[in-house]
Amino acid sequence: MNGAELLVKTAAKAGIEICFANPGTTEMPIVIALDSEPGIKPVLGLFEGVCTGAADGYGRMLDKPAMTLLHLGPGLADGIVNLHNARRAKTPIVNIIGEHATWHRAADPPLAMDIEKLASAVSGWQRTNKSPIALSLDLAEAVAASMYGQVANLIVPNDYQWAESAVDHIAAPQFSFAPIDPERIEQASRLMRAHRKAALMIGGRALRRRGLLAAARIKAITGCDLLTDGFPPYIERGAGFPDIMRVPYFPEPAIDLLSAYEVAVLAGVKEPVAFFGYKGIASKLLPEKCEKFRIDTDSQNVVEVLEALADALHAPPYSKISATVLSELARPTVPSGELTAEKACLTLAAVQPENVIIVDEGLTTSVGYYPLTAGLAPHSYLTLTGGALGYGMPCAVGAALACPDRQVINFEADGSAMYTVQALWTQARESLNVTTLICANRSYNILKIELIRAGIESIGPKALSLTDLDQPYINWVRIAEGLGVPAASVNTAEGLSRELARALSEPGPHLIEMILV
Repeated sequence: MNGAELLVKTAAKAGIEICFANPGTTEMPIVIALDSEPGIKPVLGLFEGVCTGAADGYGRMLDKPAMTLLHLGPGLADGIVNLHNARRAKTPIVNIIGEHATWHRAADPPLAMDIEKLASAVSGWQRTNKSPIALSLDLAEAVAASMYGQVANLIVPNDYQWAESAVDHIAAPQFSFAPIDPERIEQASRLMRAHRKAALMIGGRALRRRGLLAAARIKAITGCDLLTDGFPPYIERGAGFPDIMRVPYFPEPAIDLLSAYEVAVLAGVKEPVAFFGYKGIASKLLPEKCEKFRIDTDSQNVVEVLEALADALHAPPYSKISATVLSELARPTVPSGELTAEKACLTLAAVQPENVIIVDEGLTTSVGYYPLTAGLAPHSYLTLTGGALGYGMPCAVGAALACPDRQVINFEADGSAMYTVQALWTQARESLNVTTLICANRSYNILKIELIRAGIESIGPKALSLTDLDQPYINWVRIAEGLGVPAASVNTAEGLSRELARALSEPGPHLIEMILV
């Protein structure tokens, strides 16, 4: 068995079921080895950013890692944007990054790069393999490290992939969460009892069903408000769950919202900060007078921590929680007339089916969508955690492959979509049930908003040329059809409702261009 075969067999034993790949010459042994392992499905992405974004979506949905196969340093560089988003989302991902043969590195070939330095920007764990014998253990440790919710990067020289291994033992990941700290639980319990105005800010695994139910119990006994980051990586949403407030994107409304709290207990999240630095506005959004207390660590299971806090507070069981703590079913009606951002949000909320996965990179268009969803039928909601554009389409690929029995709707800004438009080809090739809603306002609208916020009353032609996308306008129907995805264009709410219902009733991917006024 050569090193590549040992690597692939170790991945299968560790529970890896999918490999998002854009390989090159240095990774050919691993490509060949995948043929001998029926338990791992290879999925081709036409750009490494699609591979890493798809691994992010897959990991967010299943809370287990996918594997990617990336070609040397430039391949990692092409994928690093969505690894940045995955790092912020605390997504488990295992990247196998090919490296030149050890004896060839000294020649400084054209594709040579300091992969270790580049990978360190997004790594929670990383290692460069030092021998074929160590490959199995290296990969098993990478998988175990990723399961804490981080990106694990294993760099593998080409000659070690080809080399026959002197051992054929296949290692298995050794993983367990760190134990809960009872003293911190008791401290948090005392804080929440002692303060009249408290916020419980939750993130990560706490936004899954079990964590949300624990949070609802805590709210029921303390009356605290439940909040999360402005861009949660994954949240179960809808009737029967507590309504979790998102911290607003712009700092002024965020500071206004958070100003009333005397204590903020944090679980699975860090203290919230502004996305950017604005002159005269504090970076940290919670007031100085607010006592902040983090009750978990990144190596603990935040769900177990929340459940322990609920028990310490003697909170009622979920079955006895008052209905006022949980959202009730309420769906808006489909609006009529020309499509605006508001009507696009209302139409999606009115039409989306139960158990759908919403991948939101709609940016300025989708800002009004989240508040509409508290009373919808239960569904999953994913957002742009790290702010690096181009996550939506690939994330939808990964989510659809993780949950093939569920519909995926990607609410997607037109400018952001162009970063990783190659994902449509993968959606078509894999016949994925993804419906992409393109928000065609034909501009980088967020930049226009920021110019207004900066006090720029008149935008000159040069600045305007860097914000508009209408010269020429992007023909989304032709682009989608050219990549194998059926497409339609709509400019009314009625048209959107009709096309969305049709897309959801048919198998495979679809794209709907929403022309907004």
